[in-house]
Amino acid sequence: MSAFREYVCVVCGFVYNEAEGLPEEGFPPGTRWDDIPDSWVCPECGASREDFEMVQV
Repeated sequence: MSAFREYVCVVCGFVYNEAEGLPEEGFPPGTRWDDIPDSWVCPECGASREDFEMVQV
């Protein structure tokens, strides 16, 4: 299994970390970016999933 990644919202800087998930949004720790629905929006600014970019490690 590949390492967990982080994705950052290019609008507000919010970071989604796959290892931590987002339990308050219904995504338990370990939830991969590809498993988050396309309809999900940034909890900070409401930007769409398309406005997130993978953080290069």
